[in-house]
Amino acid sequence: MLGGFLGTTNQSGTDWGEQMLNTVASNTIRHLFTRSESIDVSVRCYPSSKLLQGSIDSFKMSGRGLVIRRDFRSEEMSFETDAVSLDFSSVLKGKISLKQPTQAVAQVVLTEADINQSFKAELVRKRLENLSIPALSELSEGNPISFTDVHLQLQPNNRIKLFAKVNLPNRELVPISMTSTLAVERRRRILFKDSQFEPDDIPESLREISQTLSTALDEILNNMVDLDRFNLDGVTMRINRLETQGKKLIFSGYAQIERIPNNP
Repeated sequence: MLGGFLGTTNQSGTDWGEQMLNTVASNTIRHLFTRSESIDVSVRCYPSSKLLQGSIDSFKMSGRGLVIRRDFRSEEMSFETDAVSLDFSSVLKGKISLKQPTQAVAQVVLTEADINQSFKAELVRKRLENLSIPALSELSEGNPISFTDVHLQLQPNNRIKLFAKVNLPNRELVPISMTSTLAVERRRRILFKDSQFEPDDIPESLREISQTLSTALDEILNNMVDLDRFNLDGVTMRINRLETQGKKLIFSGYAQIERIPNNP
């Protein structure tokens, strides 16, 4: 009887089995994100009777306005797998359970506004505020310091311009301005390379202090952006390349999927 259902098609020619799997997959993926503007899932399985053995030909997902861990928004995200082996009994229960790990080609697009909003997230702020930095102990009189109002501008050729402010004891807020080139290390860390202090944006009386603080911020940033801190449960993401395009930063890479994640 079940085999008969899987073999039937609706008026548009879509197998009932594919429809069921698309619905289950859409619901599963949607619940991985705190919020989403749109998610489109497409599962291909021909003939649909292969579902009984837990075999599908490909799985595609594309979404817009996807928010991970409440604070990290991506403008666009997409991935596509090759053949996937799953437990068909889990599909009947409205879930997706993989029989074995699979890999997907992935692309993530972040806007400049999304990136700047992420600097306000608690996960990021705790790595920028109330820091005890031995190299700056003389400037800070031994007190913790905080880098605030961090703002980034995307530029051509993977360059960025970054602004911030530092609150030092007995001083006014010290502005920071620097440029860097974004690069990838070991497919998971984002590096700020060839960083240069931009003195023209800083009052002359503060330039020496600002340059020292810029060097410290550069070191902090190079130890902060690691994809392993943002992976979904059961999914390991890796970057092959990144590229700035206007006000967007585009990551291309892959995702190793051990299991369908639980809700974040």
